[in-house]
Amino acid sequence: MADPRRRRPATAVLISLALLGGALILIGLAVQRFSPAASRLIPGRGQTEVSHGIVVERIRSVAQLVTSETTVRDVVVYQNRRLGSTKRSLVVVTGKVMAGIDLDAGTQVDLDHEARTVRVVLPPAKVLTVEVTQLRTYDERSGLWNPFRPADRDTIYQLAREQLISAAGELGVTAHAEESARRLLGALIHADGYTVDVTFSATPPVVRQPTEQ
Repeated sequence: MADPRRRRPATAVLISLALLGGALILIGLAVQRFSPAASRLIPGRGQTEVSHGIVVERIRSVAQLVTSETTVRDVVVYQNRRLGSTKRSLVVVTGKVMAGIDLDAGTQVDLDHEARTVRVVLPPAKVLTVEVTQLRTYDERSGLWNPFRPADRDTIYQLAREQLISAAGELGVTAHAEESARRLLGALIHADGYTVDVTFSATPPVVRQPTEQ
């Protein structure tokens, strides 16, 4: 007949293992429940939070990247009638148009760390500078009582600048700058685990009007 005293150590071991297993389960549940809070308390752990300053810095970097210079050529037809006499000139203008995003016009950044989203509102892309590099006259006809004067040359120059801006718009250089900014900024901030929504304000670009002659 087996001695009952020999069962006691085995029974004690089973009870100890059961208690240990229960404790491990409770610890596991507690870790699962409080791990998000605990990870924020442990240095070097958890997700990176994007700050307002980081977003603004990356916006400026992107604005520099999407600024582009395009060579544009167009035709200017100038005509002036005075005292029944008409003068006319056909000029081919070549120039450099720089387009991009002017951040001095104002930007808006809204951060939602809980949803890990960034909303950015940028000023619309526009033509920043226009440089007329060449004006070549192919046909010029003065009127009998209406000859060409220096003021006419100034007007033709202003018309040439306007034509370059218009031609740049038809080429879609500003739309390309906006799309590039949206793509680049989204890729940079998405690397930190944030979703980015980039929009552009509806303020139309300001185009300097030619002075009256």
